[in-house]
Amino acid sequence: MWVKICGITRPEDAEHAIAAGADAIGLNFVASSPRAVDRVSARAIAELARGRIELVGVIAELQLDEARALRAELELDCLQLHGSETPAFLAALLPRAFKAVRIGGPEDVAAAEAFAGERLLVDAKVEGQLGGTGARVDPELVRGLAERRRLVLAGGLRPDNVATLVGAVRPWGVDVASGVEQAGDPRKKSAERVQAFVRAARGPSLI
Repeated sequence: MWVKICGITRPEDAEHAIAAGADAIGLNFVASSPRAVDRVSARAIAELARGRIELVGVIAELQLDEARALRAELELDCLQLHGSETPAFLAALLPRAFKAVRIGGPEDVAAAEAFAGERLLVDAKVEGQLGGTGARVDPELVRGLAERRRLVLAGGLRPDNVATLVGAVRPWGVDVASGVEQAGDPRKKSAERVQAFVRAARGPSLI
């Protein structure tokens, strides 16, 4: 079970994720997000964590040359496209990118199939929000995708529910942000919650 801790804004939180055994951390470059990180902070986190954990840059609505430049500048392992990017835009960044798709109904599942690449992230569809809402995806909608793709399940995951949702969907990986934060602070992670989340997420995969 691949586990990503997203919305890292502090070096100490990157250390929490590494210590817990997570596979990846997400650095959010979407300005409207409460978890957005500036280039200076992102560089410090990347330098600390590079080679110890996968570095994923979360972006939305950048131009192709901007996306490539960001990935190169910070030596990110991968980009997660969270905006209205097209299948062609994603294809130009493969294999070091994957699309995040908001799922609210069967039509969204059909649209998700158009995106190439091994990985595909699914998040809950909340009008006016790109992600990080804490809302959950209906497992029935994405179970089929999980059978065909390296599906990364996001949206409303917490230490106390991730095992149940992993069991219901059987994804390749999981992604969490708000579910491991300190007392609802979107810019700070709880080391205890991060550890508990990683343990719970991996439990069903061992059965």
